Amino acid sequence: MKNIEALYELYLKWGKVFTDSRLAAQGGLFFALKGERFDANDFALQALAQGANCAVVDRADLSGHEGCFFVDNALEALQQLANYHRKQLSIPVLAITGSNGKTTSKELITAVLKQKFNVLSTQGNLNNHIGVPLTLLDIKPEHQIAVVEMGANHMGEIDFLCRIAQPDFGLITNVGKAHIEGFGSFEGVKQTKTEMYRYLTQNDGKGIFINLSNQNLRELLPQGVDVLSYATGGEKADLVGEVVNNDRFLLTRALFAKGWLYLKTNLTGAYNFENVLAAARIGLHFGVDPLQIQKAIGQYVPQNKRSQIFQKGDATFLLDCYNANPSSMAASISNFIEMKGENKAMVLGDMLELGHESETEHQKIVDMLAEQEVSEIYLVGACFEKTQSPLHFQKFKNVEALMQALEPTIWNNKFILVKGSRGIKLEQIVEG
Repeated sequence: MKNIEALYELYLKWGKVFTDSRLAAQGGLFFALKGERFDANDFALQALAQGANCAVVDRADLSGHEGCFFVDNALEALQQLANYHRKQLSIPVLAITGSNGKTTSKELITAVLKQKFNVLSTQGNLNNHIGVPLTLLDIKPEHQIAVVEMGANHMGEIDFLCRIAQPDFGLITNVGKAHIEGFGSFEGVKQTKTEMYRYLTQNDGKGIFINLSNQNLRELLPQGVDVLSYATGGEKADLVGEVVNNDRFLLTRALFAKGWLYLKTNLTGAYNFENVLAAARIGLHFGVDPLQIQKAIGQYVPQNKRSQIFQKGDATFLLDCYNANPSSMAASISNFIEMKGENKAMVLGDMLELGHESETEHQKIVDMLAEQEVSEIYLVGACFEKTQSPLHFQKFKNVEALMQALEPTIWNNKFILVKGSRGIKLEQIVEG
């Protein structure tokens, strides 16, 4: 982009970038992006009238309007502006990706690093080709470190995001069968997630944080970049730990230089242990005192329908329906079975974006359920409706059908796991 420096001067002048015209009253640069069903160029003049200082547009009829900055492609301009800004920064940038646990790891890591640094981290789910640039452009002179979450649903996306963000460090939480529809196969998932490893190796990365207990990641670890390790099993690593107790809330411990330190959490599920250990390892690398790491992890409370426990009247809900794929679903079910509690029930929703493997993977989950002692199981969604089982699980085409068929009092005095993909909207059960 020839006029990137001129656009950057405007960014420095106004200090804020946004893509939603409803935020125009706050001022800043409005980028008029196009979607499948909208063209934000239609709102550019309105955004200017409502307070935006400049509108970055890519439609020729707007090029002459006062306050409009014309570019060939507004999305590419946003991405190039973010990359240009990144090149001006001297602070370390840590990138995080993975099939499960990205956001929880990001939040834990941010909480730990904030004990020592002014940290900028990804907000909400801004982890794609639009969200990553917006996150980078939120980095201000006062920030000392940035934690950038990266999501992907097709091959090449992590590499593309890395080339925008140019991370110094990388963490892949794990690789599982998520977004198979876009990747084609589990092998495609592994190759896409580990694009981060290859980027760091080829671009003088300063370090890869890795769970050596994860065989898939260990096998794909390249040579040529520092390995900053942790482990949840018997492997030798820079930091090792273990689960102490998983009764409702996860209690762990890790072996620091001065001995074992207990890490109490507000998280449910042993599967969150690797996220806790990753945050502790990253904190250590950046010089956070172990007692401060312990404090930060203990104070973190999950949000956004991720492993949250709700008490509603006489019912206790374990709500984990922000996302779901075969690996996270199996882990949630196993963890729930192991947790103490009477009168257990499960409400499980479809795992979306599995493509040609959807039928097989949903059947595997049902086969797994048939071996468990929890008999009160409700399956929600078109994919689960097609499964076969010797047990008569109650099936519903959607959450509305379930709520119409069952009285709210059915949950009284029960401990209920609610797990499914975000698109199934199982949280409505708790809200209702």
